[in-house]
Amino acid sequence: MTHFLVTEEKPDGYKLEDILGLVRKDMLTRALKIADDTRPEAHHVMRNNMKILGLLSEAMALAEDSTRILDKAFGTNAKGGPPRIGKA
Repeated sequence: MTHFLVTEEKPDGYKLEDILGLVRKDMLTRALKIADDTRPEAHHVMRNNMKILGLLSEAMALAEDSTRILDKAFGTNAKGGPPRIGKA
């Protein structure tokens, strides 16, 4: 059983791209709090955060692409139910 994602047992779960979007939003909020900090450690953390944000954006695009492919091939599965591909 998953903790966050939509499954047959968890029809009220989230799509992967939605979870990644929430994480990205939280990271942006946190990054703004250190944007004016001129210490080397803050710059280092900001560089790391910017890289992570880019990777999150790439992961979101991949998840959205998978959703589009599944929706086109098998219809939407917004309320859970049996998996569109793979095993239950």
